[in-house]
Amino acid sequence: MKYKLLSHLFYKNKDEYNALYQQRMSSESTVVLPIKIGDHNAFYCLCPEIYETSLRIMQLDKMVSVVEDELPNAALIQFANKCLIDEIKLTNDIEGVYSTRKELSAVLHEVSSKAKKKRFYGLLNKYQMLISDNEFPLNTSTDIREIYNDLVFKEVAEDCAENIPDGEIFRKDMAEVTTSTQKVIHKGAYPETKIIQLMEQALNVLNQKEIPILIRISIFHYLFGYIHPFYDGNGRTSRFISSYLLSKEFEFLIGFRLSYTIKEHIKDYYEAFKECNDEKNLGDLTPFIIMFLNIILESFENLYEALEKRKNLLSKYSEIIENSNMNEELKIFTYVLTQASLFSNEGITKRQLGIELDISPSTVDKRLSKLRQMEMLLEENGKPARYMIDLNKLL
Repeated sequence: MKYKLLSHLFYKNKDEYNALYQQRMSSESTVVLPIKIGDHNAFYCLCPEIYETSLRIMQLDKMVSVVEDELPNAALIQFANKCLIDEIKLTNDIEGVYSTRKELSAVLHEVSSKAKKKRFYGLLNKYQMLISDNEFPLNTSTDIREIYNDLVFKEVAEDCAENIPDGEIFRKDMAEVTTSTQKVIHKGAYPETKIIQLMEQALNVLNQKEIPILIRISIFHYLFGYIHPFYDGNGRTSRFISSYLLSKEFEFLIGFRLSYTIKEHIKDYYEAFKECNDEKNLGDLTPFIIMFLNIILESFENLYEALEKRKNLLSKYSEIIENSNMNEELKIFTYVLTQASLFSNEGITKRQLGIELDISPSTVDKRLSKLRQMEMLLEENGKPARYMIDLNKLL
């Protein structure tokens, strides 16, 4: 049965509204949280939707792990970079921040010190931590500010210097969330002392180990939006934190899929914030948790489908390559380029080919030349140039 929203009952039947609230607050399946939404204690109910969705997410996490184990490591790295660029493009899109995949890719692959001065370097650099074993603390308001500084401070300052944090840690003035028509739909916490107090409470909830991790991530994502600690960059910061937490708890690639799914369901996403912010909802965060868990679930479903599809195609093309008239060295070379065609946005460089196959630059050039003569090579000129196999020519 679909979970009933308290706010929807308010005007329909006041007696039923009050009775349902009392029923939920006295239920053994209800968890009251040490933080208030407006004048009411925040709480959530361990309803069937939360249990069933959480179970399915954990099942899919195992299924994704099995597929990942069946794929070449190089293919997984290429796919991770593809997803990384897509995720940052989409998290920017949600906030109306213009960026292109080509621009992001160039910063991602640039290793010189100049890259640090480029737009989105901080965002890309931080998201790359999802691939590594690096961890950072999420215990205090200062920890949140440090993530913000690394992630979006530079872009916020360049877009509008007035929007950089001007308080001790966060903002010191009021901040409103508005629609495209400038209608105010939410006012963030105020003053800064209140912001810090609520953020510390939210972090305490995030670190309560007795609450299931998926519920903690969902609650913190909501609370971050409710508190709205910065003038600008709140959405990108909260989505990164959720992605980071998911990648550390589950298969790391899930951290690169969240913004895509949120953008696909952006209306439901904002509506869930609106419903839980409503005073008539009396602090019930269950609707947001259900919505956010469904977003995580769909992210996992899309990830599994994408990997499974590419795995099957790689197997198909591998068989075609194996049965071709190429010599053994060229077959292996073509197989690696096929991985690039299936798992990346942009292909693979000569240097990467040399490292992956442990061959010299001159040998890489000879094999590329051979495939070029066979009209099987797709090339993207740039610095450096990138290569893929024309999959249609393999059929």
